[in-house]
Amino acid sequence: MKGRVSTAVAILALASGLVACGADSAAPGGPTANWSSFGGDDKEQHYSALDQISADNVGKLGLAWSYDIDTYDSYTQPLAIDGVLYFAVGLSVVHALDAKTGKLLWQYDPDVASQPEAKWRMRAGWGTRGIAYKDGLIYTATREGRLIAVDAKTGKPRWSVQTLDEAENGYITGPPWVAGDKVVVGFGGADYSPTRGYVTAYDAKTGKKAWRWFVVPGDPAKGFENKAMEAAAKTWTGEWWKFGGGGTVWHAMAYDAKYDRIYLGTGNGWPWNQKIRSPGGGDNLYLASIVAIDVKTGEYAWHYQVNPENSHDFNDAMDIELADIEIGGKMRSVLMHAPKNGFFYALDRETGKFISAGEFAKQNWAKRIDPVTGRPEINPEAQYPNGKPFMMYPFPNGAHGVQAMAFSPKTNLSYIPVMEGGRVFVDPANVKDWTYKPGMMVNTGLGAPPANLVPPAAVSKLVAFDVANNKVAWSVPQPGVFNGGIMATGGGLLFQGTNDGNFNAYSATDGRKLWSFPAQNGILSAPISYTVGGKQYVSVITGFRSSFPNVPNWDYRQQQRRVLTFAIGGTKALPKFEPVDEPIQDDPAFTVDAAKAKVGGGIYNSSCVICHGAGMMAGGAAPDLRKSAVPLDAKTFKSVVHDGALMARGMGAFEQLSDADLEGLRHYIRQRARETAPKAN
Repeated sequence: MKGRVSTAVAILALASGLVACGADSAAPGGPTANWSSFGGDDKEQHYSALDQISADNVGKLGLAWSYDIDTYDSYTQPLAIDGVLYFAVGLSVVHALDAKTGKLLWQYDPDVASQPEAKWRMRAGWGTRGIAYKDGLIYTATREGRLIAVDAKTGKPRWSVQTLDEAENGYITGPPWVAGDKVVVGFGGADYSPTRGYVTAYDAKTGKKAWRWFVVPGDPAKGFENKAMEAAAKTWTGEWWKFGGGGTVWHAMAYDAKYDRIYLGTGNGWPWNQKIRSPGGGDNLYLASIVAIDVKTGEYAWHYQVNPENSHDFNDAMDIELADIEIGGKMRSVLMHAPKNGFFYALDRETGKFISAGEFAKQNWAKRIDPVTGRPEINPEAQYPNGKPFMMYPFPNGAHGVQAMAFSPKTNLSYIPVMEGGRVFVDPANVKDWTYKPGMMVNTGLGAPPANLVPPAAVSKLVAFDVANNKVAWSVPQPGVFNGGIMATGGGLLFQGTNDGNFNAYSATDGRKLWSFPAQNGILSAPISYTVGGKQYVSVITGFRSSFPNVPNWDYRQQQRRVLTFAIGGTKALPKFEPVDEPIQDDPAFTVDAAKAKVGGGIYNSSCVICHGAGMMAGGAAPDLRKSAVPLDAKTFKSVVHDGALMARGMGAFEQLSDADLEGLRHYIRQRARETAPKAN
């Protein structure tokens, strides 16, 4: 089994007893409170009942310790188990730190870059978003498809399975999810090439495959795996299976111990445009849905489709949170969900029946959600019929993305980091004979928007949604567009990092900012809270990425990616940091060939733009190529882009690019660098 663990550190940790599970639960000063799942516990509410840190004393909150992370991406969330803080960053490199001091106990590197299949699975250069834990094992999933169980005490791998054996074009960036005695994992990739989504469950102790459930039906000529697929096929038309269908479960799930079910948040179709993948229409089950699966058998229990006839990038990879809430005078077991499309959904967990849906952000794709059936009345213009462009809200980033929302059982409010932006949707000129372009990144099935249709600048806000009464309780504006995930606490607080580089505490009752810490970096991850020896701590991981430039703009190379941990009375300080405005690179002897630059522009805007930024102005997900010396040398550029010289830092190998393609990219980069360079006075 490949992979590396820092054994010297692990042995030292074992000798000191620091990582013995449960070691701190008997420590003087009180028991240890854990954060054992992505959302805290199996309710996945991103809520901590701890109340030592409250609105009354949050002003005394200070930095207890920090830990610098050597990684290219840190949009991830930690766990805290029995006095140890666990997290994975970048290419699923797992760390274990003493949660009280920040001391590294061990580190495990699954060595993703050495795996041959990583070359084509590392298309979007982003890292892992989380890990899972059960009974002394840490579970991490790798980009190229392995699910690995790691010993929580030593950092040594226990078992490993390849879960993308039926998903040639898939990759994994989301966390695994523990469901009873099983661990369940999905994958992404349905924006890029023909992909059929599924999730797989494995025995948590041994890694033995228990079951696999496909999200969308395959080729009818080959038969259907189960009755759910047979029923779903009736909602598709044409030869959808040639497109894979999509429906990948690339992020959110939730395990409901009450009913022994796991809820899946399924993805969008591939391509986005339904006129291509299912030309005769249809709901296209089980795209853009919440699906309940029996954990023991892997059989379908129920579903609710959030976006039937989906012709957009709407998906349900956002949080699935569980609670018991009094609605209409009756206590209900509720599933809460605020997906991209701008509506907040409450569903009955036992039956999957629709309870309510209320707008939490600007949207114009639906006229309403029928209060009885729960089915949306779709705005016909939103399907961009007859080649007519449509300025749709929300944009593909969603009214709510994968930045975590939180629910507080004390206030009965859900707290959502909201984005409000638009995007023009229009058919391509060749919609009837559109073909997949292999080797590129995003194949949406959309056309280029008219030059005169430009969306206004997107904005963001923090929204509190009253679940019982199905309405927004309050909202406050926030900086920029992309802000961090949220945690609510029993102390009446909300904690959240923002893209202006601050880590903040707000009042859970009205959103007033009560405390702020300059984190020296934008933050997208959600915080967690736990106790060690009876003392409450709050931890968050800093790091920012975007496909668009921001203000301030967090340069990829200069980001201060760290674990920050706070406690009442903390007195530590971060070292001083002043970002440097790096100059745009150029070689005066390089003559731009307009024809070659046009070739490079087509490649860049269908592939490289996702990480390196719109207009070649990076937003933190990857280096700004205008400021890099790598494209100035053809040999170096090929070694990085074509051969994968920087795979260990998240840059995939694009072996499908010819020498002419690579030269075109070099010319386009020089062209954009000169067009955007500051003009001399």
